[in-house]
Amino acid sequence: MEKPEATVEKLVNVQEMARVLSVPVSWLYERTRLGTIPCIRIGKYVRFDPAEVLAFFRKQKPDGQAGSGGTFSA
Repeated sequence: MEKPEATVEKLVNVQEMARVLSVPVSWLYERTRLGTIPCIRIGKYVRFDPAEVLAFFRKQKPDGQAGSGGTFSA
């Protein structure tokens, strides 16, 4: 009998997340260093849950301000 697969959403790397957000990779690395964007650190690797990151930006101030990290309009 087969075991059911875990229902974990796919995590993406910095390059993939930057592509989803249409931002430079350097911008995303800076936000992860500042701790202003949700990410998962696995040793030296940084991964993102795309749904969590997009929800994070959608919850930002109505004027598009993403705190001290800049602006984003979703």
